[in-house]
Amino acid sequence: MGKFEILQTKTGIKFNLKAGNGEIIASSQIYKAEKYCRKGIASVIANAPKAGIEDQTVEGYAAVKHPKFEIYKDKAGEFRFRLKATNGQIIATGEGYKAMAGCKNGIESIKKNAVDAKIVVVEPK
Repeated sequence: MGKFEILQTKTGIKFNLKAGNGEIIASSQIYKAEKYCRKGIASVIANAPKAGIEDQTVEGYAAVKHPKFEIYKDKAGEFRFRLKATNGQIIATGEGYKAMAGCKNGIESIKKNAVDAKIVVVEPK
């Protein structure tokens, strides 16, 4: 089972969604307060399972309605995704993957793990 970890950063607070094996599969933006971070988590839980996939690496790709996962290539040529809510806001992003299959596996992992993931606040060390 996955878990959302809420943690402090130098500039605010963020969450990471981790798979059952402990790997980070998605991260959030930096929020000003924990209550906003928790709203972001709630948005991932609500949107991820029903989000379509828009593959922006294909020329002339078909646009998908929000909520959606957008797959794109970064400057290093790796495949990445971002989850957008129904309002178009980015609510989570993934790491870079060398292969499209890995990127799609990351998306499926979010869809599977986000729904019943527990929320844990990580205390600063």
